[in-house]
Amino acid sequence: MLRMGRWLLVGALGALSGSALAADVCTAAPAVPLERQVRQLYLDLLGRPPTMDEYRFMQSRGAITQADIDELMSRDEFFGRMKTYHRALLRANVSASVYDQGDTRLQSSSDGFKPFELRGNPSAPLRGKNGISCDHFVQQSDCTTNQQDPHFDLSPVCRDANGVPMPVSVDYDPGIYQCTLVTTAPGATTTPADCAAALTAGLVPDKYRYFCDNRRETAGAASGQLRPYLCLPDPTKPTTMVLSQEVTDSSGRVVSFVNPAPAAGAVFTQLDRCDLTMPLKNNVKGSYTPRRGCMQREGVVAAPVPFWDKSGVTAITSCAIEAQARAVNPVTMESCETTRFTSDRSCGCGVGFRRCEAGDNSVHNARLAAINEEPLLITDSVLRRNEDYFNILTTRRSFLNSTLSEFYREKQGVSVWAVSPQSSLEALPQIDYTMDPTQWVEYVRDDNNAGVLTTPAFLYRFPTYRSRVNEFYGAFLCKHFSVPADAVVAAPEDGCNRENNLAKRCGCNYCHATIEPTGAHWGRYGERNAIYLDPAVYAKYDARCRDCALNGNLACDGECGNYVMQALDGDGANSLGLLKSYLYRTADEEPNIVAGPRLLVERMLQTGDLERCAVQNMWQEFVGRPMSTQEQQLYLQPLTTGFVGKGRNLKELIKLVIATDAYRRID
Repeated sequence: MLRMGRWLLVGALGALSGSALAADVCTAAPAVPLERQVRQLYLDLLGRPPTMDEYRFMQSRGAITQADIDELMSRDEFFGRMKTYHRALLRANVSASVYDQGDTRLQSSSDGFKPFELRGNPSAPLRGKNGISCDHFVQQSDCTTNQQDPHFDLSPVCRDANGVPMPVSVDYDPGIYQCTLVTTAPGATTTPADCAAALTAGLVPDKYRYFCDNRRETAGAASGQLRPYLCLPDPTKPTTMVLSQEVTDSSGRVVSFVNPAPAAGAVFTQLDRCDLTMPLKNNVKGSYTPRRGCMQREGVVAAPVPFWDKSGVTAITSCAIEAQARAVNPVTMESCETTRFTSDRSCGCGVGFRRCEAGDNSVHNARLAAINEEPLLITDSVLRRNEDYFNILTTRRSFLNSTLSEFYREKQGVSVWAVSPQSSLEALPQIDYTMDPTQWVEYVRDDNNAGVLTTPAFLYRFPTYRSRVNEFYGAFLCKHFSVPADAVVAAPEDGCNRENNLAKRCGCNYCHATIEPTGAHWGRYGERNAIYLDPAVYAKYDARCRDCALNGNLACDGECGNYVMQALDGDGANSLGLLKSYLYRTADEEPNIVAGPRLLVERMLQTGDLERCAVQNMWQEFVGRPMSTQEQQLYLQPLTTGFVGKGRNLKELIKLVIATDAYRRID
């Protein structure tokens, strides 16, 4: 904070200091011009210098009064200044905490029917290779008419019995096959019209009929046109050069290339011809996987507009897989409401494409901005209402904009965000996505919530129980964890060095004896996500998870990630199937998990540490440096007492700080 000269507040503000807050100095600080006093107050309270009109107004008054300070603190600029302060205090920015590689962003293609499509990593489990999409030139419902490779003698099936879109065209993967453009003669620049013409002209041996691939050009004047390529296992790669034996069908046409003498344990021993059929994934009916070396594309369909589209159009064209709206795989009944939807051909982006995002990153950025803003609005509401400052840590009040309202209500972004609504869906304000996202609506969250400490911004920014404790202690108690200088190092052979419970491990226990039971206050919130582990869904003990652990199924179909699944010691062996936050907790510590962060705040309010830290924080913010040892002796307790006496109102604390002699003597 910029400081301008030495000055004294005069008038009613000077009376705020009182004898208890006066510095022990031999002589009074010299008076400075009123203009410099005004400038410093405006910089500190509003974050800007005064205008000429504001200078003239104060000059006409001749002094800065209590009413002037109150008026400055009533301005939106002051509250904006305090939001900036709390943004830094809470480090409220989750942009680096939420991993989003863009795999769920729908891009618009520029050729054929120009469908919206997923690219990148999801393309491999859905279509056979990263970065490819559907066939932009074939309608899914008309897959038998416009065949890309009719010489393959295939009978396309547009959808399986459950309506899941099947491939309408196929290309050989150039990462595995060496594909050579078929020309009319060696060195010629002209090509036959397609593979059928190349086969008729003898430019491709009939035995390789199934490996003559009509491929669409992606660049140049021929972009979008089909051209014939002969694709054979790449002879330059170790994995494919050994596939030297040809397997033929009854017509003498090659259907497979195999390794005649595979090494023990080799997994890449055969390549089969590409077609429009898909093998079952792990031999599970209803779960498909692309054939190795084959890029198997589905077609396009007309679909409703995505939820983020505000253009007014009523329909778009989409790849058929992405346009699906199922909640579960129709055969396996596995949920599509998880990250697995990008690898299950039967799932798609959901109703209104709610599981996907806009390709321009606008949806993700809007969610980041909204989640970052929520805790700042909570703190702002407490200050504006002149409430007890520590309501920012306990209140159930929060705010929603259009982005968050639809995010929670429509269960959007399941593969990027793991966030629970902070109240029942019935209690959430319903705000249409098209509404201005800068407009916020207040609502009351469920009883388990505690101010900023249970917002997605806090939980994602501090993703583990220990990091949440560290932030709480640093920001609100002004305490930091470190090993004491007189710590005793245990002998290497001491068994406590091998203790898995960090609260008891030698050396670690100096900090973790406090961190572990304190972290349990967030025990009903997941780590590395913002999911509330509702006791009605996540019981303290789950027998199914225990049975999975005993049978060596540590993943347990992905449903037991919050439970103890490995026995690392005797306590772990006796705790299989126990919610992780209960591991190593004593009977006295388990109430921390049940009551949550609010209980932690209530306990700290009994010690006075929260109030003393708030005083030190405001001192550093307005004086520009931490309290010295002498200043702590002079000011800390009187300011704390004054703060408590004023109902722990932060604005009143700021007035007390700027009324001190130390603040007036700032140079």
